Amino acid sequence: MADPKGFLTTPREEWPRRPVAERVRDWDEVYVPGALLPIIGEQADRCMDCGVPFCHQACPLGNLIPEWNDLVSREDWQAAADRLHATNNFPEFTGRLCPAPCEPGCVLAINQPAVTIKNVECAIADRAWAEGFAPPAPPERLSGRTVAVIGSGPTGLAAAQQLTRAGHTVAVYERDDRVGGLMRYGIPEFKMEKRHLDRRVGQMREEGTKFRTSTTVGQDVDATELRARYDAVVIATGATAWRELPVPGRELGGIHQAMEYLPLANRVCAGDLESSPLSAAGRHVVIVGGGDTGADCLGTAIREGAASVTQLDIYGRPPSERDENAEPWPAYPKLYRLSPAHEEAEALRTAPAADADARVFAASTLRFEGDAEGRVRALRLVEVDSRRRAVPGTERTLPADLVLLALGFSGPDQRDGLVAQLGLALDPRGTIARDDGFATRVPGVFAAGDAARGQSLIVWAIAEGRAVAAAVDRYVTDAPSRLPAPIGPYDRPMTV
Repeated sequence: MADPKGFLTTPREEWPRRPVAERVRDWDEVYVPGALLPIIGEQADRCMDCGVPFCHQACPLGNLIPEWNDLVSREDWQAAADRLHATNNFPEFTGRLCPAPCEPGCVLAINQPAVTIKNVECAIADRAWAEGFAPPAPPERLSGRTVAVIGSGPTGLAAAQQLTRAGHTVAVYERDDRVGGLMRYGIPEFKMEKRHLDRRVGQMREEGTKFRTSTTVGQDVDATELRARYDAVVIATGATAWRELPVPGRELGGIHQAMEYLPLANRVCAGDLESSPLSAAGRHVVIVGGGDTGADCLGTAIREGAASVTQLDIYGRPPSERDENAEPWPAYPKLYRLSPAHEEAEALRTAPAADADARVFAASTLRFEGDAEGRVRALRLVEVDSRRRAVPGTERTLPADLVLLALGFSGPDQRDGLVAQLGLALDPRGTIARDDGFATRVPGVFAAGDAARGQSLIVWAIAEGRAVAAAVDRYVTDAPSRLPAPIGPYDRPMTV
């Protein structure tokens, strides 16, 4: 513990964001470049080095948070990078994209603002790359075993890197033209610039991982043939089967799924397209869904120059502070949070009819209304109570000529034929069934990440990748694995 009184004398200070008027004119990350390092040492000093650090329990990766906080406060960046990478393959991703369940689990958060764990993590990761503390780590010798990983999201990449470093020959199959899964085409550039992803993929290539892009297993490659070719297969395709909104008018033009809209904007940033065919420029946009994907659509529509943007959330507005009776520490509380996109919407007043920032809380969509050409022109909504029952007399209409559905995902997309060809079993939620060792009912085939767990956070995805790698290592070597397994397939976040 570098400063025993740091948590008493130093207030919480977060990585400052660029002014709204500046950042909405570009697609760069929202934070002030270079503004994190000057403040992070004192923020790390706020860590109490608890005897029982609940931040460990709140993070499925088991990150050694007090250890690297202490090392950062002493400016031992290389040791801090070593401790961080000991539990997390991709801290530059989680430091930008994770909602940081570790912070509500911080002991200091019982009655004070938590340590800025996520910011410290990001600072270490960025410093590690800048100083060369994250070199490729190819294996000393090859095992002669081969593994195919299907999907290149955080789960697939984490599993592939762990298995490659263990000496196995690993090939990652990705249906898109670039590696990264939803991190590539689902996460907007302003949340994480893709150079961070490209840099890590480059490291993996140097370590020996092979990548097969533009290859859909089940269509371009038969899944059973792939299984016969490799000693083991890891399915990490994610939960990409989006949820629908079955209300009158859904068939109208101009109503799209969020994951039809977001990839096009990312392709514009990548230089593949001059402009998006679904651009929000000059249009009245309504986003149905109050989660992170909806917020990503919100920030994207603002940057594309939408005439207005409103986001509908079926849940009521959450409180600003933790309800100790309903959600006691250290559970992750449901709070009113202002993401960068919501901050932008509030400052620019993109939705005059919204309750707060761009959001209309406790709102349910009744129907869509269109014009003579069959295009959507309005959305009819009604307020609902805590049990989602319509409140009489609260119906109203919002103008809408672009509607984005951000209602989450139910499980793996089965249209590619992968599940059917392998004869995999599904659980009642529609995700791939597996045992307590991540194995499916097909020998040598393992399932991990959102495809088996269901829609979750990036830290859980990486933890699943690391854990399934240990299971595969045991299977192909028929011996105990030295790879870490931070979670089991049935572990879940702390809840009340």
